[in-house]
Amino acid sequence: MTSNRDLLERSLSAVWHPCTQMRQHASAVEPLPLVPIASGQGVWLHDFDGRRYLDGISSWWVNLFGHCHPRINAALRSQLDELEHVILAGFTHRPVVELSERLSALAGGVLGHCFYASDGASATEIALKMSFHAWQNRGRTEKQEFLCLAGGYHGETVGALAVTDVALFKDAYAPLIRPAAIVATPDARQAVDGESAIEVAVRAAADLERHLQQHHRRVAALIVEPLIQCASGMAMHDPAYLRLARRLCDQYEVHLICDEIAVGCGRSGSFFAHQQADIRPDFLCLSKGISGGYLPLSIVMTTDAVYADFYHEATSRGFLHSHSYTGNALACRAALATLDIFAEDQVIERNRQLAEYLAGCLQPLAGHPQVRHLRQRGMIAAFDVISDDPLFSRRFYRHALDNEILLRPIGNTVYFMPPYVISQGEIEFLVARASAALEAALHR
Repeated sequence: MTSNRDLLERSLSAVWHPCTQMRQHASAVEPLPLVPIASGQGVWLHDFDGRRYLDGISSWWVNLFGHCHPRINAALRSQLDELEHVILAGFTHRPVVELSERLSALAGGVLGHCFYASDGASATEIALKMSFHAWQNRGRTEKQEFLCLAGGYHGETVGALAVTDVALFKDAYAPLIRPAAIVATPDARQAVDGESAIEVAVRAAADLERHLQQHHRRVAALIVEPLIQCASGMAMHDPAYLRLARRLCDQYEVHLICDEIAVGCGRSGSFFAHQQADIRPDFLCLSKGISGGYLPLSIVMTTDAVYADFYHEATSRGFLHSHSYTGNALACRAALATLDIFAEDQVIERNRQLAEYLAGCLQPLAGHPQVRHLRQRGMIAAFDVISDDPLFSRRFYRHALDNEILLRPIGNTVYFMPPYVISQGEIEFLVARASAALEAALHR
């Protein structure tokens, strides 16, 4: 019979875990916990020894409707009896066609072409390559450079790292990377002299305009995370920045890539985050929650104009990017079931009510002497902790687990990104236990 200890020892021996310094699991100072999970149901994870943990981060932002959702389970069982996978070069299948059509409809028909991959970093790579290649096919061969925001994160493959501005992920691979130019972030925490979030956005857009005035002839695309730069500490900005960026990209003939890998699929308060600015990007990257957290899937959506740039008899003008599992039927069926839940359960409307309730529960933390910048956008909430403890995030994580919740800070930023099936009582539990973990981590 499997126990926590048995699986823990075997995992440490055989598994190289992602985004982890493995030595920290054996640290003598503050060991990084490794938690064996036996099962999940709704917002709860259960280990082999009978302990439970409320998944306050949707398991790295993917399980939109919690674990083992009966409708997604049923859809996958049905699909298993029909088709598990088929090559998507020269073949097609019902789930990938239906998913493409439904996503296009959700984007107002403006983003009518879907290209499939497996993960967020791959979606970033595809969007960058498509932008570059589209300009080449148009004869604009000088357009070979990209712009990204300070503090932005778009994945950890070599191409994605080129437009990522997080030193921890990027610096070790600097010799391999062709870096993008970095322009100012509209992060509202950067406000000075009483600036509003809109004024910070305008100031950041002015920096973008200065760069484009000088370099637009060489710039292929600007990539942004609409409304929330997640991996840099849930940095939130006003939608005004997106409106200004869209106008500038149009003015200077630069593609706009919206990376909604983390903030799409209802997380920000609308199905697509960019909708809150009433704009349309040239490329939209989706992943994480699109399959409900069940199977690896990412999608790059783009316009008729970009698609037309590749539509030609010459093979070399086509977009020759692929991987073996492109448009996997099971993953697409999971995504269709996820969209069904959105449509049938009025998820966006319910999320607004849950977000309001979460905000009310978190409000007392705004007065904590070591809490700064309590902020929220839809079903994402965060606050920064004033602490000079270099191990704060690890201590908080451990104390959170001791309090039966899964919260994993980004540096000194504690954030909440729970599944959409969370109840008001579970929100109360999550916030109360997070407050207890905060106190324990600060008074080590």
